[in-house]
Amino acid sequence: MITHILVFAPLAVLLVLAAGWDLASYTIPNFIPVATLASFAVFAVTSGYDLHLYEVHCLAALIALIAGFTLFAFGYIGGGDAKLFASVAAWLGLHDLMQYVVVASVFGGALTLFLLASRRWPLPAPLASRGWIVRLHEPTAGIPYGVALAAGGLAILPYTDVFRSVAG
Repeated sequence: MITHILVFAPLAVLLVLAAGWDLASYTIPNFIPVATLASFAVFAVTSGYDLHLYEVHCLAALIALIAGFTLFAFGYIGGGDAKLFASVAAWLGLHDLMQYVVVASVFGGALTLFLLASRRWPLPAPLASRGWIVRLHEPTAGIPYGVALAAGGLAILPYTDVFRSVAG
């Protein structure tokens, strides 16, 4: 159990940090996806991944990066979201990538519906002094999709091949 915590704590912390940052500012700083990708590289080396397995995980990241930047180019997600998506995909590999896409999409849909519904009502007075909540409540504001990407990654992590490889 302690091994799981030590191995996956950096990923979990980075995902929570990305979600919080995106929620508060609609941005995900570059250091978060870079650190997420670097933590996977350290994990792969210390876990004894052979070159083929490492390449498969890198291919998943490349596919996610291309898909993410395509969505970014059309204005559906932010650049930070695209980079976060790719860095999480590196951890998951091809086998669990579609599961991640589905789960993150469900979280994204729920978040979108919640924010759209809440924007139809006046903001309660105690929340009106919180700048980040006011920004989230603006009718023209976007959706902080990094929250859904982080939640999706955290939700499926215990069911992934990479997690099972540590669990034995």
